[in-house]
Amino acid sequence: MKSMGSRLTWIFLLPLMGCGVYSFTGASISPDVKTISIQTFFNNAPLGPSNMSNLFTEAIKDYFQQNTSLALIDNNGDLQFDGYIENYTITPVGATAAGSSRDADYSQLSRITITVYATYTNLKDDQFDFEQRFSFFKDYDQDLDLASNEQDFVEEIFEQIIIDIFNASVANW
Repeated sequence: MKSMGSRLTWIFLLPLMGCGVYSFTGASISPDVKTISIQTFFNNAPLGPSNMSNLFTEAIKDYFQQNTSLALIDNNGDLQFDGYIENYTITPVGATAAGSSRDADYSQLSRITITVYATYTNLKDDQFDFEQRFSFFKDYDQDLDLASNEQDFVEEIFEQIIIDIFNASVANW
């Protein structure tokens, strides 16, 4: 005789097992989609770290491999991504008074903004295809040494952009 807990487990799991398109990451990928190809996202931004292309491309590949069961292939995947890093800017966002009329006011807070242009092609269902810009930013205090922290800031911005691309493509949000 099966325990009540075992029966309840099956009651909750059965609806999920037959669906084929649900995942606990929020992805809703058709069962006939098996592969993904992600081309290098080249850095076309006039500023920013020189390794942004490699950082972004590897991070987006890792994210899709960790959050889907799709096989990553070099070309002609069922789902295809390409694009480029379009812009990298640093702008002042928070002025601070110098405290005396002889000293200049300055920006205590600055913002790094990165924009990525992405093209998504779904060979199994072209209604989800898109060409879109994704942008995110990180504010930082001018007291921080940008050279020492820039890599971390860029990775944090890329993480959010990748989540947005994931949601727009396979989570259909």
